[in-house]
Amino acid sequence: MSTPQSQPTPALPQPQPVPAQDAAVPAQPAPQGQTPWPGQAPLGGYVSPIPIRKATLADAIAAEWTKIRSIRSTVWTLGSMVLLVVGIGLLAAFVVSATDSTAATQTERMPVLILGIYGTMLSLICVITLGVLTMSSEYGTGLIRTTLTACPDRARVLTAKAIVFFLLTFVTTTVATTLVAVATEGIAGRLGAVPTAGQWLKATVGVSVFMSLVGVLALAVGAMLRHSAGAIAVMLAVVMMPLVLAMFLGVSDLTELRSWLLLYSIPNQLGVFYDVSAGDGPSGWDPLWIMTLVTGVALGGAYLSLAKRDA
Repeated sequence: MSTPQSQPTPALPQPQPVPAQDAAVPAQPAPQGQTPWPGQAPLGGYVSPIPIRKATLADAIAAEWTKIRSIRSTVWTLGSMVLLVVGIGLLAAFVVSATDSTAATQTERMPVLILGIYGTMLSLICVITLGVLTMSSEYGTGLIRTTLTACPDRARVLTAKAIVFFLLTFVTTTVATTLVAVATEGIAGRLGAVPTAGQWLKATVGVSVFMSLVGVLALAVGAMLRHSAGAIAVMLAVVMMPLVLAMFLGVSDLTELRSWLLLYSIPNQLGVFYDVSAGDGPSGWDPLWIMTLVTGVALGGAYLSLAKRDA
């Protein structure tokens, strides 16, 4: 019996020696990325395709203009103001033009453009209302928090609101007062003297600047009170209370106070632009400087209130 022969075991492959790497191989340079814009992430992070720049007052003005022209209260208040100025002015002109010769003789001693004062006096309520709502309505709806998040500079926000409101009110009021002045001159011009260039300027541009400043004053009061109804009530009291108090202060000891309240009331200062005044008070362009000072003080208080108080 033969013994089976064992099969030879195949040889295992020997590992090939790994060549030694050269330690002197230089490192590869990092890829150069795009130089980031100021405020963007560093190299290697996300790079916005939109350039980032610092916000300016012009951006805040553009934002406030978008807001004020997109709300219905602007259309209603300014539309009502134009209707009051033009409508009441035309009505007064037609009534005066239908007077007899005796009344016409009395009218000759008054400027013809005075007929526009009735509409502008009532339209102050519309300007005050819009001025208050421009600021206080954002507190009522909570939009002020979004506004201050988008623009943390609170002084810039208030400045933009004041500029936009002033320019919008000034342009609208100038158009309305010019229309009523032209219509008054055409309808009742034969009853009085021809207005001078200075009278035209005061009855249009002067009245418009004055009313716009009153509106900015209302905006500042709205920023301080942060309540629409309360701010409107305060502004109506500022406009009407001096006249009401002057009517009831008939005591001889308070004659000087009565005269001061009457002369420096807002309705009397508005009448100065129509060459109508209750006495030896402000004249010419004095009401503009007085209202500018008062509005500046109120805006200073609004800036402090907006900076110190939470939204």
